[in-house]
Amino acid sequence: MRIRHALAAAAAAGALAAVAATPAQATEYSSALKVKGVQYDAPGTDSNKCSGGNTKNEYLTIKNYSRGTTVNLKGYFVKDAAGNRFTFTKNHYLQPGDYVKLRGGRGTDSDAGNVVYRQNCNFIWNNDKDTIYLYKPSGSRADVHSYTRSASDPDRNGYITYHG
Repeated sequence: MRIRHALAAAAAAGALAAVAATPAQATEYSSALKVKGVQYDAPGTDSNKCSGGNTKNEYLTIKNYSRGTTVNLKGYFVKDAAGNRFTFTKNHYLQPGDYVKLRGGRGTDSDAGNVVYRQNCNFIWNNDKDTIYLYKPSGSRADVHSYTRSASDPDRNGYITYHG
């Protein structure tokens, strides 16, 4: 009987060691909306001038990954590691499988064109490294991704895909 308990304890200890050796997995949030990708480094020389600058070429793509739920973006917000923030203040409905590009610069939002402008000509995403946070209107986190240019963008084109 003592041998059985000793073997059970040894097996349990081995299982704990195996669990401890397993690397931690990224947190997967239960949200239909997720960050599909980010053009964190706009092509060309960075210029945040509202006229003639390239902040419109920096964008975040948010996609509705649900199979049957339409999601209104109103109240969702994104921010970076430094706390720069953009809140979707207008109704913008994403059908299942649909996406929106949140662009820098000034422009006219378009449901048909799947685009929302931040109405701000400053860049939000850093070119070397940053963290992208997507929050639900309730304030709970919908998605988060950190990147570094060297580790996350091997082809150095300034674009990273997260959820295919």
